[in-house]
Amino acid sequence: MPTALRYGSYRFYFYSYDCKEPRHMHVDREKLSAKLWLDPDVRIAENLGYSRQELRELERIARQQIELLRREWDEFCGSDTDAN
Repeated sequence: MPTALRYGSYRFYFYSYDCKEPRHMHVDREKLSAKLWLDPDVRIAENLGYSRQELRELERIARQQIELLRREWDEFCGSDTDAN
């Protein structure tokens, strides 16, 4: 599972088998996890334990780092966004 970004205690990553899905990142901290869609804008797809405040922080970080996150996805999965 490629790690795209480490930001403080958060790890932004995706699974190699996720490439058939639209661009997204999983974000883990300790036993908490979330899934964020990256297109057309960052939004929460799934939440396993984060508070609303922390989800807003994850969205903020992802928006701040959106070019990096999309590039990491595209370099691994290919830049064909027709499936997105």
